[in-house]
Amino acid sequence: MGRVRLRIRELAQKRGWTLQDVADHAEVNYNTVKSYARRDDGMNTVDLSAVYKIARALEVTIEELIELVED
Repeated sequence: MGRVRLRIRELAQKRGWTLQDVADHAEVNYNTVKSYARRDDGMNTVDLSAVYKIARALEVTIEELIELVED
């Protein structure tokens, strides 16, 4: 099973946003955004509805937001 890393921090920086800005625009709990952004080693599971909202807030596709991490 693969792991995924969310490129939240990188994409937020391109917009000049903080993680709090991402959370506010996406209407996703800040702790969720912060947790996803900190996991450089990847995650096994994510809340797809939160990922969708984050992608929409950052104006990117889910494919642009998600990066597959090798095990």
